[in-house]
Order: sequence, then structure tokens, then C-alpha cells
Amino acid sequence: MAAMDDRVVMALCRHGLTEANKKRAYLGWTDSPLCHQPLPLETTYEGYFTSDLGRCVSTLQAFFPEVKPIQMSELREMHFGDFEGCTFDDLKNNEEYNKWLDHYRDAATPNGESFQQFLKRIDMGWNKMIREVESNHWKRLFVVTHAGVIRYLLTRFAPDERAYWDWNVSHDYYYELLFTNKSFEKGERAFSLRKVSI
Repeated sequence: MAAMDDRVVMALCRHGLTEANKKRAYLGWTDSPLCHQPLPLETTYEGYFTSDLGRCVSTLQAFFPEVKPIQMSELREMHFGDFEGCTFDDLKNNEEYNKWLDHYRDAATPNGESFQQFLKRIDMGWNKMIREVESNHWKRLFVVTHAGVIRYLLTRFAPDERAYWDWNVSHDYYYELLFTNKSFEKGERAFSLRKVSI
């Protein structure tokens, strides 16, 4: 087990439930209001990061009212292009949609981005966060972002290796990754992962 002064804690939290989430609509760069305002959390961190989309910023501000987070466009959800705001039922007979479902890892959504572009963008955001954390010597970090972003970061950094879709990302809890300083700086896996109820 890493000593207290030799570890970095990173919390990965999904934004609060939105009206579009309730409908199970594709919600990428389009915003949707939160269904209810989350209550403040009774814990503190040193560095706070959020996607720059309103649903994430509002969630972080509700959790930590006194905090000014670093907002990052790199932490946005995937851009679903013409499918934004639509549900499976809306799109199930759409030829372009079905083609995208069959080849989502390589094909871009119409007027949106591909899965590979999405992952590359998150990697850029991660590297920016690392630089910010190192320059401020932060040890406890809280990140509010989107389900797709969290799934990818867990596939990269969780101690147990799982496929992207095997990670369940809920509005009801967040994940805390615990790294040694060295593993965090080198982009290696965390040594521990836990779920924290909201």
C-alpha cells in the first residue's frame, strides 16, 4: 500500500441526471437541464476539473459551491452530430445510424466525431490535467464529466482491466482512483478503485 504522501486520489464523477438522460437520448455536445440540483458533498479536494458543458459545470458547482473549477472542452462527451437529442426509436430505421452502430469504433457520426477522435481528445485532456496537477502539487482531484469519458479513463487506469462497455457509470455514485505519485505521472494504472455513493 502506498504511503499517504505518495499517492494521488482522482475522483471521476458523472454529471447529474438530465431531462435528455431520462429519455435515453444521445446527449453529447448538446446540453440538457438537470432534473434536480445535487446537494453539496461533505468532502473536499484540492484540484477541481469539469467538462465545459453546462450540465457538468452546474453539477460541480452544486457539489462544491465555493469552488472555481478548471473547465475543459477536452472532457466533453462524444459529439453525436446529427444524432444529438435523438433516441434509439427515433433513429432505428435510419440507414446512417445503423451503419454507424455496426462500425462505431471507426466511423464518425454525420457532422459529429468518430470514437477514435473522441478518445484522442480525452487523452489530450488527461495530459493537460497531469500538467496542472504537477504544477500545483495537488494530491486530491475531483473531475465532473460524462459517462463515455469516465468509461474510457477507467479502461485506461483502473486496477482491473475491463472493456469499455463493461464499466457501469451511474449518476448515483462516483469512482475514486488511487495512484502512487510515480504511476500517476507515468500514466500507469491506479493501485486501488472504490465507489463512493452520492
